[in-house]
Amino acid sequence: MASERRSETRAAHQEESTSDGEAPWADLEMTVPTDRDHASVVALVECALVELTHEAVGAVFVSRQVGRSSRTQYVAGDDVGEQFQKRRFDDRQGWHETIVPRRTVRDELITQLTQSPSTSAERSGEGATSEPDTFVVKPVRELRAP
Repeated sequence: MASERRSETRAAHQEESTSDGEAPWADLEMTVPTDRDHASVVALVECALVELTHEAVGAVFVSRQVGRSSRTQYVAGDDVGEQFQKRRFDDRQGWHETIVPRRTVRDELITQLTQSPSTSAERSGEGATSEPDTFVVKPVRELRAP
């Protein structure tokens, strides 16, 4: 019952938007690598975490490597934003789902968003891909489910 009230509150709050008709979280996206400084990336992640706990939205990080991609989704749980559902999809391994604390989500996103263009390619021993990694906040209904 509490989760139903929370969902109704989220839905009502989500209908509220900025004066230009755009949802407050609509501009929370970026490509990696980025020219943002570390403080700016931390601020973006903190903003995203606030939106995840107040709106029916999820954060998605997509990593692309030659011949392979992975998608990590973070969605707030029902315990006032201290636990998040982490869904990870890898082309080779499929879906994996876990529950992680807010601090872990924050640290993972900061690490992912501050990596250099060659970091993921070096880890896999492959060359760089033509598409950049991306981060975006979007409605939960638009997230791919396992």
